Amino acid sequence: MDEVVVRAMQRWPDVPDVFGWLRLDRRGHWLLRTGQVRTRSGTEAAPDGQVQFERIGNSALNDFISRNYQPDARGRWYFQNGPQRVFVALDGAPWVFRLDDAGRDWLAHTGAPAGAVRGLLFDDTDTAWLLADLGLGCVLDRDLATLLAALRGKDGQPLEADHLVAALRAGRAEHVELRGVPVLVEAVAEAGLARRFGFDPIPGP
Repeated sequence: MDEVVVRAMQRWPDVPDVFGWLRLDRRGHWLLRTGQVRTRSGTEAAPDGQVQFERIGNSALNDFISRNYQPDARGRWYFQNGPQRVFVALDGAPWVFRLDDAGRDWLAHTGAPAGAVRGLLFDDTDTAWLLADLGLGCVLDRDLATLLAALRGKDGQPLEADHLVAALRAGRAEHVELRGVPVLVEAVAEAGLARRFGFDPIPGP
């Protein structure tokens, strides 16, 4: 957490929390509620029930949010904005993982190393999820093919995709290796991920 944030929390300890204004999408982008909708003539206030979000394009603000992003004891993730907690709605999981520039190690959307990968999950929407030291995160779609190509069977040979898909559809977990590290691959229901891994995708007061 930034030192300036820590000082602000000490100076103003009772600032109300904020909900419904910040989202994390499945590509690792921070999205901010605008309160407006685009029309042919410009923008206007959004009608009730039509809340709009836009990607935050300012790199310094993105980095600031990422450095001060963390969970509370209830599994609600938030951005500590000075003395105020801005809670984050999660389109997927608390983390979005991508391969680094060398194509070997996994990084979170915040730039933090994911650490060792212990599990690989595929849900009923064909989304891939990594369970790593950092926590649970969805795999950036552009890196999925590279991930699958790196999987090896018990014999050390490349894993056949058809075999893996058949096993998962039959409800069987598969023990594979990812760059020499044992990894359990299993099928999951997306709806059960939040409860299983202890995070709140739509935090409220």
